[in-house]
Amino acid sequence: MSLNHILEEIVTKHLPDDSHFLVDIHLVEKGTKPQLKVLIDSDQGVSIENCALVSRLVGEEIEAKGLLPDAYILEVSSPGVDFPLDSKRQYTKNIGRNLKVTYLNGKEIEGKLLEVGSSEIKLVVKTKEKGKKAQEQEINVPFEQIKKSIVLVSFK
Repeated sequence: MSLNHILEEIVTKHLPDDSHFLVDIHLVEKGTKPQLKVLIDSDQGVSIENCALVSRLVGEEIEAKGLLPDAYILEVSSPGVDFPLDSKRQYTKNIGRNLKVTYLNGKEIEGKLLEVGSSEIKLVVKTKEKGKKAQEQEINVPFEQIKKSIVLVSFK
């Protein structure tokens, strides 16, 4: 079993409840101290208190098992708005929000996320033809065609 897999199991075990989930974990070897970066999310959002709790419990278990060198940096946080959506659960959490979706071929579309299915998402996009009023159109985007999706933040 790889170190990454062991670390994923440790983090998952110490999540506060079933509404929380692991988004990403990676070990960055830079400088004199390796950095373990853990991103967690929740269906209702992640509090600083929950990040601190996970950090403390994960750190204690890593040290008890001697999995990382004596000096390392553990960072537990939630993904920022600029972090690409990675799982169906993250998409579901963002239903009703505007997304910028980049296809594997580089084409980009923006639209409001309506639904998340088992193999695709449904967006409402506005199409504008010259001289006509913008029309709304529902389109399905298969997960297998998505390179990256980011939530668009509106400050209106």
